[in-house]
Amino acid sequence: MSWKLMRFRDFLKRSKIPIEIQDNEFYKRVTIKIKHNGVSLRDEEIGKKIGTKKQFVLKAGQFILSKIDARYGAFGIAPEEVDGAIITGNFWAYDVDFSLVNIEWFNQFTNSQDFYDLCERASSGITHRKYLNEDSFLDNEIYLPSPEEQLQIIEEFKTNRESINILSNELTHQLDLVKQLRQAFLREAMQGKLTEQWRNSPLEGGKGGEPASVLLEKIKAEKERLIKDPPAGRAGKKIKKQKPLPPITEDDLPAGKAGIPFEIPENWVWCRLGELCNTITKGSSPKWQGVNYVDSYEKGILFITSKNVDSFKIDLSDSSFVEAKFNEIEPRSILQKGDLLTNIVGASIGRTALFDLDFVANINQAVCILRIEHDFIDKSYLLNLMNSEFVINLMLAMQFAPGRANLSMSNLANFPIPIPPLSEQQRIVAKLDELMQYCDALEASIKESQQQNEQLLQQVLREALEPASAEATAGKPEGKEKSRNFNLPIQT
Repeated sequence: MSWKLMRFRDFLKRSKIPIEIQDNEFYKRVTIKIKHNGVSLRDEEIGKKIGTKKQFVLKAGQFILSKIDARYGAFGIAPEEVDGAIITGNFWAYDVDFSLVNIEWFNQFTNSQDFYDLCERASSGITHRKYLNEDSFLDNEIYLPSPEEQLQIIEEFKTNRESINILSNELTHQLDLVKQLRQAFLREAMQGKLTEQWRNSPLEGGKGGEPASVLLEKIKAEKERLIKDPPAGRAGKKIKKQKPLPPITEDDLPAGKAGIPFEIPENWVWCRLGELCNTITKGSSPKWQGVNYVDSYEKGILFITSKNVDSFKIDLSDSSFVEAKFNEIEPRSILQKGDLLTNIVGASIGRTALFDLDFVANINQAVCILRIEHDFIDKSYLLNLMNSEFVINLMLAMQFAPGRANLSMSNLANFPIPIPPLSEQQRIVAKLDELMQYCDALEASIKESQQQNEQLLQQVLREALEPASAEATAGKPEGKEKSRNFNLPIQT
């Protein structure tokens, strides 16, 4: 068996089957996912809605890539479902000479770091607008094994990959277990079991302090005081009196909808979320208000949407900004430091974070503010509670649009919430901080193992795709082939 030095153009031939888009015809369109995640059917669209009228036809079995995102792994073999689909000039389709290249071998080769690197080298332009240069791409040279050896390499690689996949699945399972452990700690906390020993120990002072029922009376009195005497900065802004909320009944926790009701300690109390909050409100869409997006904070204000509200934290890695006049139009949803934000629409429903940033900011209609303007509730306790499965299940049970989770402010205000005395809230928060740090360490260790496992897979792939001997690489007669069977150990 021998390896030959060949250019891509020796086994890839550009396919350009032209097609004129007709307004009354339907056409299949294609998506090429990055990171070598494959080619799939995007949709079927009628011609009159397709802007580019001159396109090309894709055939099953062709190699296709995106000239814009090839360096990010946007390429693959077209499956049967996209046979006959249309593609624009930004997608390049190639017929593959399968007498020279085995389809499975080529698919694995294109998933190697070497292939990613050569796509990067063959791209030119500024950082965010780099395009693949076709001639540079096709002129790349690789050592290509014979079709027979390609089959052998694929079989050996499959064996090694199976071992790596077993480890990968185990690591994913371990991450799921850590997630379950976090929720178990939250569940224990919300039922008073996490602080049971502390509560029953006179040495710890757990039985001291006011019962939670007294806290509720103080919260109620403080709300009434703020209505009569608004704080500085609210001059001329009337604080509305909240409508009375119904008392908690067994019907508020129906089994099968929101989970089985649980008992709480005697000095705790069930209450409505609206009894704890001074304000529960949501934002609005800039489009509805005739407000434009801007490209920086210096030109406007930070605009928080559901993508920015993660569990326990605000994520600004993908930030949006709108014109400052949005705050004048929607003053009720201007954020204050210390607000709790929770997602009330879509797949991210229930994710809750503390807004603890020094930014002028507002929110859209998919995010809700839970504002507490008194010292009788520890916000970190409420933050943990809102991220627990108990509350998230309540949200899913009370959504009023089952096809797309959606909660009203009334839904949120009526949530049943277990509240301990203030001293126990603080004890729970301290204990959860300690336990979550332990979970963070476990998760970090597992993710590091996942990264090492991915590196191992790339190493196995790289070794499998290298010429079998130094002599073959140099174009000299073959010597003794190196073994490609790694016999990988599985560690869990």
